[in-house]
Amino acid sequence: MVSLVVHAVLGGAVVLWIVRSNPNIFRRPAQGPLLSPLELVYLTVGVVSVGFGWWFNVTFVLDYGPDQLFFNPLWGDGSWAQYIELMYDNPAAGSAGADFTIANVVILPIVTIIDGLRRGIAKPWLFFVATLFASFTFGWAFYLLTVERQRRLAAEASAVGDADHPADGADVRGAVGS
Repeated sequence: MVSLVVHAVLGGAVVLWIVRSNPNIFRRPAQGPLLSPLELVYLTVGVVSVGFGWWFNVTFVLDYGPDQLFFNPLWGDGSWAQYIELMYDNPAAGSAGADFTIANVVILPIVTIIDGLRRGIAKPWLFFVATLFASFTFGWAFYLLTVERQRRLAAEASAVGDADHPADGADVRGAVGS
């Protein structure tokens, strides 16, 4: 069970790292609400997905893990290795597991890293890392929230001519060509 607590702390740390790495995107807006309705939808979907996922993860650890507080989270009973093995336990689960694995381990990092660098988002690879501790859906939802927030703040800054707070990531823009 301690591994789940460590998992949660690491997930929170990654989200905080993303936010702190992108101060122009996650600053308080000069006007309007802290979160737009669309940003709130993304955040809500992401947080709800973490709740559902963690319900099943805790149940998995309690049902399959050894009856002890400390155990190896990488292999053995109740581990990541067993979790992945059970994800391919039958053809139906294997189909969903393969699709999920490819989407999470290949597509999400490609999109968030390439698109994130093009948009000037600092450390976009952290959205993939967040999926390892929170959920696949949370990683996507938080990335979409970040992109929407960046768009909204850039529009606000250009409307008021605020060159001191560009939300377009101009500080890291040259990282990848368009």
